[in-house]
Amino acid sequence: MDARRASAALSELAGPQHSTVTLPLHLAARSGLTTFDLDQPRLWMNYYRIVLTEGAQDDLVRFLSRDLPVSLWPTLRTLVSRDVREVCSV
Repeated sequence: MDARRASAALSELAGPQHSTVTLPLHLAARSGLTTFDLDQPRLWMNYYRIVLTEGAQDDLVRFLSRDLPVSLWPTLRTLVSRDVREVCSV
């Protein structure tokens, strides 16, 4: 994980917790998935995996919520790389 993807402080995360969200192409280019209903757990997990893996710090702040990752981290951590897990666990 390079410096532009450095972890944002959990308190800075201001993204949505519910509703349908469309990610910009720079995040969704690899997966091809752009629209996510955050009220559906499977889509929510894919959304977070994509943002954590592909996003820069400003993307993390914009698209991730501070409450959801904490409650679902035990499952979410299995979907991301070791580098992402290490940064997020600090």
